[in-house]
Amino acid sequence: MFAVLKTGGKQYKVQAGDILRVEKLAAAAGDKIQFNEILMVGGDSVTVGVPLVAGAAVQAEVIAQIKGEKTIHYVKRRRKHSSQRTKGHRQHLTLLRVTDVLASGADASGVMAATGTADARRAAHNAAPAPVTEAPAKPKRAAKAAVAAKE
Repeated sequence: MFAVLKTGGKQYKVQAGDILRVEKLAAAAGDKIQFNEILMVGGDSVTVGVPLVAGAAVQAEVIAQIKGEKTIHYVKRRRKHSSQRTKGHRQHLTLLRVTDVLASGADASGVMAATGTADARRAAHNAAPAPVTEAPAKPKRAAKAAVAAKE
């Protein structure tokens, strides 16, 4: 049985036992996670979602948080400007082993949903509003107000 899942803006065709490198997820090594955005499930019969397959999921185990290969970006300005710059970047990735493909019953599995780090930051930001506190009164203004009240 196979499934096509969506994560990190990409689509992956997976089956049980596959090892994937996906965009960084908010999970530690050894955690079990579940992908709920399933676009297609195949096997004996093929089910295509509109846009997602209801009740389908892919469960996976996080092997490690890794970095991808280094990409080099070289910038050179021509003509009278003799400047050049080299920039490097290593993408943060999550290494996963797919353990199970569920065609139905994903709601009752009780496994943590896979979310990207940006999703986790956004949820934490929206969940905890900043407490509103009044600024303490300035001492000179308080003294002037007290003198004005006496008069």
